[in-house]
Formats: sequence, C-alpha cells, structure tokens
Amino acid sequence: MTTSPTVRALYVHVPYCHTICGYCDFYSEVLDTRAAPRLVRALTAELRAQRSRCRLEPLTIFVGGGTPTTLAPDLLARLLAVLAEPPLGAELEFTVEANPATVSPQVADALASAGVNRVSIGAQSFDPAELRVLERIHRPEQVAQTVRHARAAGIDNINLDLIFAVPGQSLDSWRRSLDAALELEPDHLSCYGLTFEPGTPLHEQMKGGRIRPADPELEADMYEATVATLAAAGLRQYEISNFARPGRECRHNLVYWHNEPYLGIGPSASGFVGGVRYKNVPDTAEYVRCLDEGRSPRAQQETLSPEQRARESVMLELRLVEGIDRRRFAQRFGHDPAELFGDQVRRHAELGLLEIGPATLRLTRRGMLVADSVITDFL
Repeated sequence: MTTSPTVRALYVHVPYCHTICGYCDFYSEVLDTRAAPRLVRALTAELRAQRSRCRLEPLTIFVGGGTPTTLAPDLLARLLAVLAEPPLGAELEFTVEANPATVSPQVADALASAGVNRVSIGAQSFDPAELRVLERIHRPEQVAQTVRHARAAGIDNINLDLIFAVPGQSLDSWRRSLDAALELEPDHLSCYGLTFEPGTPLHEQMKGGRIRPADPELEADMYEATVATLAAAGLRQYEISNFARPGRECRHNLVYWHNEPYLGIGPSASGFVGGVRYKNVPDTAEYVRCLDEGRSPRAQQETLSPEQRARESVMLELRLVEGIDRRRFAQRFGHDPAELFGDQVRRHAELGLLEIGPATLRLTRRGMLVADSVITDFL
C-alpha cells in the first residue's frame, strides 16, 4: 500500500494582467473578464483533484502570475476561500502577488479576510522613464498607495520587487529607487538584474538595436550597491537577489531553493510531488477545457533520478547565501557534494568563485556576480 506524499507548499498561477510587460517571459495574458470565472472554477477543480492524490498540509501558499489582483474582488475572494480550505494554521505564510494600482481598499480587504498575510508588489522602479522602458503602466507614487492599502487591511508583511540594469538607467537612478523603496519600510526586497529573454518584445528591441543592455561593469556596480545599501538598512541578503528583515525571508521560495516538494496548479504551473516534476499546459483556454472534461492539465512530467535530483539541488541551493549544507546534502543523496561534483567544485574554487568550507559549499561574492555561469556548470 503506497502512502500519499505530504506536500507543505502550494503555488497557484493566475495568468491575467492588464497589459503584458515587454521583459516578462512568465506565461500571462490580458485579462478576459468573461473567461475569468471559468478559470477560477478550473483552478478549484484541479486543486480538489490534487488534494485527493496527496496530503496537502501547506505551510506556505503563493498565488502568482500574471497579476492575481486583476481579478474582480468577489472572484478573487472566491478563489482564496477555496485555497484556505480546510482552516489553515496560524504559522501559514500566505502570499499574493500584486501590481501597483491593482490593490484598492476592497481588494486589500478581500486578501486579508481570506487569511493572506504577505503581499509581493511589482514596483520594479521609481523612475517614470525606466517604467516606460519596462512597459509598466503604474506611476511611482502608486507603489506607496498599494503598500498603505495592504497595511490598512492588516497585511503587515510586504515585499517589493525591483529591477536594475534597465537600459538608460544610471547608478544614481538605481540608488534613488532603492532609497524610495526603503522609505516604505518593506520587510523584504527582491532585486533582479534585467534579462532579455528570447521571445519577449524587449529582446526583439535589443536585437533590432532600438535599446542597448546595460554595461556589465555598471550592472555589477549596481548589484554591489544593492547589497551594501540594503545591509545598512537592516535587510539581510539570504539569496542572490533576495533580502529580508530577520524572520521575514520568503518561506515559499525557500521551498524551491531547497528543492523540496510543492504542488503547482493553474495554466503553465509547475510542481514537484512524489519525485515527479511536472508542468501544466501553458494555455488558459486549453487548461480550462482539460478540467471541464475531467482530463489532467499536465503537458509534461518526468520522474527524476537520484542524480538529477542531486544536480537540481546543487543548482538551487547554491543560490542561497548560506550555500549547500554538506551534511544535509549527503543525508539526502548519499554523497558529499564536494566529492560528487569534484571537478566543478575544484575549478570554481580555484577561480575564486566558490568557497569550500568544512560544513558548507557556497558562492563567494565574486561568484554571485556570475552565478548563472557557475550554476550551469553543475547541470
């Protein structure tokens, strides 16, 4: 008799946005108010089907997208109520992503009433010209307005997303955005270097010569300024791009970075349950049809071998400032990572990009500046 796997983290993908930003390569589409109720019905059906296959006892729930807060307040409340069944524990971290200007007092109250206690706001920049480059439709002052609405509703855990290395951005401009964000006293900041993902409008603009990526040295200076500025403000760096006040680290994302099981529902959502990694169909209409017809919405799935899981874990845990706990890794996979990946570890250690300690394996500060190339080597 097989035992149903226990899953402690739930991700829900709501793909709707008011507009699609030029840099975004997440699966998203412009809000269709007539189709939105059908999507919520399908999300509910998939969640209930998954609950019958695994023991879902979430310690974290993350509703992302897209922009979930583009849903009408009553529809959003209906979805969140389903996610909150059965009654959730007091220790739950319940996050919803939001863009500025999509959180009215009514939306904030709907979030809080459902038990949401963390909001992640896509601020990206406090400079109007940079927001135009990124094709964001909000104004800088609307970030503070969104924070006020969330806090007035009783949601006291606030994350702000920011993007640096925007074409035309200067180091001074980036510092001003950091300062503006800190004035709002967030509990958490996610600061990402802009990437030009193939297939996005921004990538096409770059290929056509209409915009130019930031100089790599300038991007490195911006990253170093981020680390120093946020440390001085009391936000500890715990992952390459993430900074938090003590105890406010994003527990949901830590599930990903520790390569632990999580359930993903919604169009294009990924999940990892019972050693199987899967991805749902990246098409909202097809996703809804699958659920309406009682079919699985999974487009692909793969049972990972122990070696694949070990490689994935190295790739993910190296993103953490604390790095890989060598003993914990050996308990999970039967091998010390410094031995299992000896060639890669020695090569990057000799280059000054990796630090080999008696208990941990982690990127150096220099290594964090080129983390993607280091991590790819382990795959």
